[in-house]
Amino acid sequence: MGCSGDFSRSPAESTPPEPLGPHWHSMTSLYIALAILLIAFVLFFISGRQRRLAGLPGGRVVYTDTRTWGAVEKPLFDVQLGLTGKPDYLVEQNGKLIPVEVKTGRTPEAPYDSHIFQVAVYCLLVQKTYGKRPPHGIIHYPNRDFAVDYTPALESALLDLLSAIRRDEHHSDVKRSHEDEQRCRHCGFRKVCDQKLA
Repeated sequence: MGCSGDFSRSPAESTPPEPLGPHWHSMTSLYIALAILLIAFVLFFISGRQRRLAGLPGGRVVYTDTRTWGAVEKPLFDVQLGLTGKPDYLVEQNGKLIPVEVKTGRTPEAPYDSHIFQVAVYCLLVQKTYGKRPPHGIIHYPNRDFAVDYTPALESALLDLLSAIRRDEHHSDVKRSHEDEQRCRHCGFRKVCDQKLA
């Protein structure tokens, strides 16, 4: 079976298509800009959600001790006090550094004394290390955050506690400092303590 017909192209058909005009280029640029803006909005939303889940206030994170955000920073250290600490985050907020400690487990009605003193240590170390006194520290529990004001009274109580610890570390027989069974139940030294209440 044969084919007949002229397969040659006319000169009009063989010319290349005309280049796209400036309107097409401006529309493409607009679509690219919108896509970038959408991606930025999504990333901003995700980072804000992660910040809220981590218990961070607004501000720039300048220090972190969570391995999920990269290498662990150097601990804060004061030679004079012989004190070392690593808050989970240091957040810069309006020129002030705020230590943030993230806790897991049950959320208490009020922060535990040990957690308050832990944040106070971080406030003291921030002041000694960076020369800026934090107005407060933050304790983040799973369902609630507490701002702990770093007052002169808290600083004084912390220094008294550190002195008592140093004094007691040289004694072989240190008496229990409380009468709270619940505290004994959750103590890390419960198995070896001869003064436990529970």
